[in-house]
Amino acid sequence: MSTVAQPAPGAAGTIVKPGNWFASNWGLLAAIAALIVVLLLPTPAALPVAGHRMLAILVFAVIVWMTEAIDYAVSAIVIAALMAFLLGLAPNVANPKVLLGTSAALTLAFSGFTSTGLVLVAAALFLAAAMTLTGLDKRIALNILSRVGIETRNVVIGTILVGIVLAFMVPSTTARVACLVPITLGMIAAFGVDRKSVFASMLMLVTVQTASIWNVGIKTAAAQNMIAIGFIEKAFNQSITWLEWLIAAAPFGIAMSVALYFVMTRMMKPEVTQVPGGVEGIKKSLAALGPIKASEVKLLVISLTLIAFWATEGVLHSFDTSTTTITAVALMFMPGIGILTWKEAQPRIPWGTVILFGIGISLGTALLQTKGATWLADIVVAEFGLKNATAMFILGTMSLFLVVIHLGFASATALASAMIPIVIAVLKGVATPGINVIGMTMLLQFVVSFGFILVVNAPQNMVAYGTDTFSARDFVRTGLVLTVVALALVMLLGATYWRWLGYV
Repeated sequence: MSTVAQPAPGAAGTIVKPGNWFASNWGLLAAIAALIVVLLLPTPAALPVAGHRMLAILVFAVIVWMTEAIDYAVSAIVIAALMAFLLGLAPNVANPKVLLGTSAALTLAFSGFTSTGLVLVAAALFLAAAMTLTGLDKRIALNILSRVGIETRNVVIGTILVGIVLAFMVPSTTARVACLVPITLGMIAAFGVDRKSVFASMLMLVTVQTASIWNVGIKTAAAQNMIAIGFIEKAFNQSITWLEWLIAAAPFGIAMSVALYFVMTRMMKPEVTQVPGGVEGIKKSLAALGPIKASEVKLLVISLTLIAFWATEGVLHSFDTSTTTITAVALMFMPGIGILTWKEAQPRIPWGTVILFGIGISLGTALLQTKGATWLADIVVAEFGLKNATAMFILGTMSLFLVVIHLGFASATALASAMIPIVIAVLKGVATPGINVIGMTMLLQFVVSFGFILVVNAPQNMVAYGTDTFSARDFVRTGLVLTVVALALVMLLGATYWRWLGYV
């Protein structure tokens, strides 16, 4: 925001040019205008008033999230306030003769905070904080990279492997990339190449795109997956176990990792084939960490035990992912184990993510309960000709739709909050026999994580872009190819592997 004059010390503040205020807040103004316009439209006969108002709030939320008009956490609070008043003054869907009331509406606005998915996201953020605080994530990454050799292609493979391993261990995409970015920069420096070199660009792109790919592969790797699980649990009173998700998604992750290697090494051919001294540089960084600390050993034991519990859910025991994860976090704080203290952990937790997650679940739940999502889904089904379409046509159409709309979103968590309730309603609205609504919802949630094209499509992309090692153009041109490959894989797996598993 620019100013007319610089105030003297102690002055009350700066004078803001009105034009600049409108220019910097156009997204918020557009969202408010769209909200009012939708509210003023006549309510369709098949749509309850509460559903009409929830669709207006959805339009507001989508514009605010797409334009990043206000902070995500702040947007969540604004959405909750809108729900409290607009729904509170609307007729109760169950009993239209009485108003829902602001108290009941506010309860609905915060109903997402009772979701077990929210517990898992919050617990995962504490695990990520523990990894960063102890340095275990960096030690794992450097140990893998120190063993891959000095050839450029081996370094790329090593970087992909590091991303895969950390996706199992660090259940936060931004935290994983934030850990890997300084390691990647250290490698670039150790190899003696310029930060603007093709090799440096390629390695940083591989780092961030691996994180996005394995957001699909592992249920606990990203918050947006928990959003989808939360909606599935509320809509069907069923869940998808960690192992079921891995069995379905791992082949996609593996195939995309192979594709990533070839796309990057062919489209961004490095200047050198070998990087003498690179491994030594990594070993020096590893030596600088010193001998493994007791806290790292404890965290490693807890993490591996937790992964074992995740993988055997529904096979050897009936403890759900959220319960085992929150138990692991509780153990980390216990006296005698002492991996971290609340004082150490608290500033490292992005509480805005937790707030956005909770309100996002509430937004989707309200859309479903007020029949707003169902009404909108009926239009989508009719317009796209999905009523009697084959499962593969539905999968392809909805996947392409999600990829296109993701271009306007800077958060897959926000995208999942807005779109998964509509996806569920669309799948419920088709007449095609044999459609597995839960399975198809999971597959389309995979597509929600396809933030491959634009730098602004995901926070982890922005973390990597901040290193100034690659251009937005390089991200787009390689990301477009990766997206085409990913969509082709979705269709191939949909016609074969996922169909054999009964999800299509």
